[in-house]
Amino acid sequence: MPSPAVLKTSDFHYDLPPELIASQPLEDRTASRMMVINRASGTIEHRSFRDFTSQLAEDDLLVLNDTKVVPARFFSNDGKIELMRLEELSPTRWRSMVRPGKKMKPGRTVSLGEATGTVIEVDAEGNRIIDWDRAPDPSLGALALPHYMEREPDASDEDRYQTTFAKNEGAIAAPTAGLHFTPEVLASLPHTFLTLHVGIGTFRPVKTELVAEHHMHSENYQLSEEAAGRIRANRGRTIAVGTTVTRVLEHLAATQADFPRATRGATDIFIHPPYQFKAIGGLLTNFHLPESTLLMLVSAFASRDLMLEAYRQAVAERYRFYSYGDCMLIL
Repeated sequence: MPSPAVLKTSDFHYDLPPELIASQPLEDRTASRMMVINRASGTIEHRSFRDFTSQLAEDDLLVLNDTKVVPARFFSNDGKIELMRLEELSPTRWRSMVRPGKKMKPGRTVSLGEATGTVIEVDAEGNRIIDWDRAPDPSLGALALPHYMEREPDASDEDRYQTTFAKNEGAIAAPTAGLHFTPEVLASLPHTFLTLHVGIGTFRPVKTELVAEHHMHSENYQLSEEAAGRIRANRGRTIAVGTTVTRVLEHLAATQADFPRATRGATDIFIHPPYQFKAIGGLLTNFHLPESTLLMLVSAFASRDLMLEAYRQAVAERYRFYSYGDCMLIL
């Protein structure tokens, strides 16, 4: 592997035929294929998610993200402005990504239904802080499906682009590793929840040539006393369901002397090779975009060479990729 000091974004590239991108969910949540990677032996197996339980030890504990996706994509009454609500600072103040940005300078107004908003600030990342004269009607919003699906959301996405255990509203994107679980599967396994509201930054490409120069987006999280207690008492492996859970647990393990302790906050932790994991012993995740921060994270957990070989095999075996795609269990 290249030296960490000169690790390039292009070192995490792979070629993906477009037809392998899953734009629709499978009828059965548990029907996905599951690649199983053993880090110690370097072996790669091709299984089904229905084999997930058999891959776990009796004392393993799953940690899942119970964030709930909210309709965050809005269009102005005249259809000329698209707004992605990134954060609701208050019911009448939003931090939003807007297109086209040149039309939304400070002082400009935009209308959503009966509400009129005024741009009061442009932040360092180009997002607009908008003050509304009344809270916009949330029913005007739509789900913000990932761009690679190349379609508008339909009625089925209201259910399927949401985990069955989604509880705390605030995410723009789904924690997709959790989409494979039914209530029946989850009830059979020791588990607990944390919350991390997945933002639009999860889809933003890495634009720097060198990995270390990338600035990671920040996302809000919460770890309850119940969850902290379950993790603290666990004597087996902590299995993170998704990269969002991984980021929260690793952030807390690096910042709390008495990890894990109940807390809430925000994290911009950027996990990439080399990285010494402190909190998790296994990871269930979907297949990620080339050169993405998520691919870098799993490459830190399982090694870049093993991960690129796994992706090569996934393409050869015609796995389904990305949010509605198949999954990978790294142990």
